[in-house]
Amino acid sequence: MKLALFDLDHTLIPLDSDHSWGVFTTSLGWNDPIDFTLRNDDFYADYKAGTLDIREYIRFSTAAMRTHGAIESEVAHADFMRDVIAPAIKPQALNLVAGHQDAGDQVLIITATNEFVTRPIAKAFGVDELLAVELEREDTVGGSWFTGEIKGVPSFREGKVTRLEAWLASRQLRLADVESTFYTDSINDLSLMENVTHPVATNPDERLRAIAVQRGWRILDLF
Repeated sequence: MKLALFDLDHTLIPLDSDHSWGVFTTSLGWNDPIDFTLRNDDFYADYKAGTLDIREYIRFSTAAMRTHGAIESEVAHADFMRDVIAPAIKPQALNLVAGHQDAGDQVLIITATNEFVTRPIAKAFGVDELLAVELEREDTVGGSWFTGEIKGVPSFREGKVTRLEAWLASRQLRLADVESTFYTDSINDLSLMENVTHPVATNPDERLRAIAVQRGWRILDLF
């Protein structure tokens, strides 16, 4: 198997979808604009610094949609896709993904953003296989909805390696059995970069760019 792995935020799209979703729901009046914006920005700074508490962040980032429920949240997300995400999907990113698909590679998006935010984005890229942060659900009137907790291992930092290994194991494969290429912008993904055949620092942050230069990894400035 040839496996093409893509981070999502700032790799395939030139924004952070989780942070942008919070900004979008705030524009709908779902969050206190001052308190939410300050906390959202603080969490984003923690992510960039590599110090994010992912479980605390998931509780924070899902609070509004847990309050507003499934139907209202899904309608809002469709508007988010139209107004925020669709304009951010660039031809060069679509072409990069399509190039691997046309070559017969198995394409997979692996992201630290939660599955609710990212599943429609993956579909917009024509990618069916998504490893995102899975959200725990509980039964509610009319179905089930999110609790604010993470289900299983979050696909964040070293957890991306764990989740990918589990995905491969379900197909009777190991990482050593596949030729893998991984595109990412973030120092948070260093563990996975070190475990693939072909690491590609894509629109890399300052620290990842420095490591890529030092180790002779390919650098791709897609945007």
